[in-house]
Amino acid sequence: MKIIVTGNYKEEEIKIPIGKTNLVGELIIPEMATGLVLFSHGSGSSRFSPRNNMVAEELRQNGIGTLMFDLLTPEEDAIFANRFDINLLTKRLKAATGWIMEHDHIEKLSIGYFGASTGAASALNAAGELSNLVKAVVSRGGRPDLSTNLGKVKSPTLFIVGELDTEVIEMNKKALKKLTCKKEMVIVPGASHLFEEPGRLEEVARLSSNWFMQYL
Repeated sequence: MKIIVTGNYKEEEIKIPIGKTNLVGELIIPEMATGLVLFSHGSGSSRFSPRNNMVAEELRQNGIGTLMFDLLTPEEDAIFANRFDINLLTKRLKAATGWIMEHDHIEKLSIGYFGASTGAASALNAAGELSNLVKAVVSRGGRPDLSTNLGKVKSPTLFIVGELDTEVIEMNKKALKKLTCKKEMVIVPGASHLFEEPGRLEEVARLSSNWFMQYL
């Protein structure tokens, strides 16, 4: 790992080995951090997603570390079906979580997941299987209805959906009913699926940060 010191952050360019595959990512830990959020990106997205990076920066400003990494290699991502292979993405997220637990300087941090679009399904699947490790989950414009582990999730879970994203709102409502953990759904007024309207993504970042600060 290559360690970079940026202000009050410790930044590492990492490679997470999974069999013969290496997942590339960026681990940034603020000083005195007590929590670490792993980002599970949606279909066709990556660790460079400007929306997820805005949320990540808000988390870091509030003392929460972030791990932004690609769940698929460039070659894997070129195969369209892989982007919607929830089981594969879940395995990758769990493997990244296991990688964290093997490193002394971060293993004691409370773990949270942030999932966007289809990434929300893999985040919830992994949270259901790692209920003893994952302390909180946030879904942004997610597809939690694609998760097969909703009944196993014990982590406090927040769904954030745009008011104009009517189809996804209904999907989230159905998934919310299946959760038995502490749960909440927030509909952001005037926001579409990607929260591109002025101020809406900032609201997502604020809601996410507050949730993780509370439960991590």
